[in-house]
Amino acid sequence: MIKYTHLELNKDIAAPSGYYTPQKEVRLKYDGREVLYVLSQAVIESSCCGASDFNSALVPGFIVKWRGEKNKEGQPVSKVESISDETVRDAVRRHIKETEHITRVEFW
Repeated sequence: MIKYTHLELNKDIAAPSGYYTPQKEVRLKYDGREVLYVLSQAVIESSCCGASDFNSALVPGFIVKWRGEKNKEGQPVSKVESISDETVRDAVRRHIKETEHITRVEFW
């Protein structure tokens, strides 16, 4: 079981050489369960190679308990289960690519 902290959507988070912005959380129904994935944009403002930006999806996993607690900062926390089955990962990845037009998909 893994804890996932929900970040405020559309709020930039400082990162080395730029920032990261979570934009959308999705609860995808899959085989009687729900998969959580988060769409975001990362912007690299300064690096040795110049500026860049890209969109991606992070898949924490199957939702076990949705926003069941809060952390010290008051942010909601969900419990998730990592997706280890490659067939399930491929199906989720395909759904994200087809519906969100995102090619960078990372799983926990």
